[in-house]
Amino acid sequence: MGPRPAGRVRDELNESEVPLNNPLLERLEPGGRIPFDRIRAEHVEPALSAALAEARRRIDEVASGSAGADDPLKPLDDLADRVARVWAPVSHLANVHATPTLRQAHAAALPDLAKFWTRLLHHDGLHRRLREFSASREEGALSALRARHLRKTLREFRRAGAGLEAGRKQRLERLRVELAELGRRFEENVLDETAAFAKHLSEPDSLAGLPEDALALAAQRAKERDLPGWTLTLDMPSVQAVLKHADDRGLRQEIYEAYMGRCAGGEHDNGPLAERILAARRELAGLLGYDGFPDYRLEDAMARTGEAVRRFLDDLAGRTRPFYERDARQLEARARQAGMGALQPWDVAYLTERMRKERFDVDDEALRSWFPLEEVQAGLFEIARHLFGLSVTEEDASAWHEDVSFFEVRDEAGVHLGSFYTDWFPRDTKRQGAWMDSLISGGPRSGGFEPNLGFVGANFTPPSGGRPALLTHAEVRTLFHEFGHLLHHVASRVEIPGRGGVNVAWDWVEVPSQIMENWTWEAEPLAVFARHHETGEPLPPDLLDQLLAARRFMGGWRQMRQVALANLDLELHRSYSGDAPLMAYAAEALRPFVPSRRFVELHGLASFSHVFGGGYASAYYSYLWSETLEADAFSRFRSEGSMNPATGRAFLDCVLSQGDRHDPEELFRAFMGRDPEPGALIRRNLGTTLDEASPIDSCPKG
Repeated sequence: MGPRPAGRVRDELNESEVPLNNPLLERLEPGGRIPFDRIRAEHVEPALSAALAEARRRIDEVASGSAGADDPLKPLDDLADRVARVWAPVSHLANVHATPTLRQAHAAALPDLAKFWTRLLHHDGLHRRLREFSASREEGALSALRARHLRKTLREFRRAGAGLEAGRKQRLERLRVELAELGRRFEENVLDETAAFAKHLSEPDSLAGLPEDALALAAQRAKERDLPGWTLTLDMPSVQAVLKHADDRGLRQEIYEAYMGRCAGGEHDNGPLAERILAARRELAGLLGYDGFPDYRLEDAMARTGEAVRRFLDDLAGRTRPFYERDARQLEARARQAGMGALQPWDVAYLTERMRKERFDVDDEALRSWFPLEEVQAGLFEIARHLFGLSVTEEDASAWHEDVSFFEVRDEAGVHLGSFYTDWFPRDTKRQGAWMDSLISGGPRSGGFEPNLGFVGANFTPPSGGRPALLTHAEVRTLFHEFGHLLHHVASRVEIPGRGGVNVAWDWVEVPSQIMENWTWEAEPLAVFARHHETGEPLPPDLLDQLLAARRFMGGWRQMRQVALANLDLELHRSYSGDAPLMAYAAEALRPFVPSRRFVELHGLASFSHVFGGGYASAYYSYLWSETLEADAFSRFRSEGSMNPATGRAFLDCVLSQGDRHDPEELFRAFMGRDPEPGALIRRNLGTTLDEASPIDSCPKG
């Protein structure tokens, strides 16, 4: 019974405890919008205090049996849901509109929230009541879903330390509060360090090689600072443009080192925070009786144990290494050919882009013209309608910024399944990367269907110079990926919110998102949305052929990088004991996966928010695990037609709508009719032989 995705507050809050005119405590009708435009920092503390006070009172009632229900699960779920729905807008704004006052309010409230969740799961009376309820149920008395929910809820109590002696519980509470605070500080340091950097350039020759969109964005950033010329930042569109296209090697090095060196020292040094986070996680797992944090973290995952992940990564690394070594040799040879001498990390993206363009006549920047954001988004919605029977329409809603849009999702019967906000462009107050948030978890109710509410956002290159926002193909894949998470959330038809949507095993949650990326590689769906922003012409067949031919290019290098990060995450939690400098340990853990020591002198650990500020601790491997499953699952679409509505409806029914109703293995078998085939990822990404994956001497020339 940990924190649940959140949303509207119901009527049970005592009126005497509700501050007047607090938008965080307003009752929203099902399908309503959160009043983000009216939420202020001063609303956070009184709203959370009121919600927690009422929840504590209800906990005691449920534990004593005075809540008037034989089944303690439902009132327990309700009170936890009410707290989560008050907090969700605050947590969300801390990601997308982190003003100084909002950050301060978020930081001040976080310890109280962490204490609440910990004490809820440590409540002896509540734990006893749940165990008694479980023991009194005859086999078959509960539906399969409710029995699963009861079993998993009891497991949550055990994993939180219910039943331990008081001293250990107190220590666990302190650790959980500390970890919440450390994670918040880690992410805020990354946000601040990213926003603090700006490199101003006044000579156009310094920017030789940068595409038109990148130059326009840099000019716009300079204008915002009342400067002539161009300003480069550490926002992802700016960083990627420089590393892929800047002819000035010194500029590439400077931007690379600034980006990878974020928070590795100075005012926003995350090194000590990372060390303390790892130590606290080790202690927490030990207090709960686990051999290490990975075994604790993965007990509810498909992998189950750290040792299983170790075997998975070792096997995948072995299969990937021949392709990686071939790619590394190509890069090193090209660096020498270009007179660069030894290959350096800031050369990789630059040389890869040039080789890709020469061999396949694919220019990622030129492809932008066929991927205007609005057209891609509209095409994505059309694919969702055709494949899954889900219609998406834009509606009015207040929000936190003028760039935000709001949409509703309905099924073929007209049922309002959910709504979502989009926010696509970078700002100083917005976190980096791309992500989906589940703000309200709805589902079937006695009075009808309560719509889900979510968010999907990224940091794409914004419109500039009179041109619309134009995406690279990689950004198109990102958009489809995050929308896959959103579909998993809004299409959920599970009666118990805590078992619905994205509340699934961590190494299964990426399957719906990663499988959606496949439609960005298929001719039929590309014809729906890939149209030139000026002429409206579809993507020419020869460009599509070249794009597909280049798909596996440098695939070994890319895949080994993911293996390296997953290995680093696992070993930090499995083997690192604090007896060596953390940054040096990380460099040695990464060394077997890079061509030279120069590549690990700066490794980005101090800004690795997935592991230290997000939910991927001991679970970064899940991207590769899930990708293995989705590569196999998409083979059914390939055989039956990538735009076959019958196959799409089967995926909707077997996976997207099911949440955690069944174990992931069962959902996979329901869709595929068999167990997973582990070689699917290698075949899809790399081929079955080195020759299939575009070796240096036999590449097509366009």
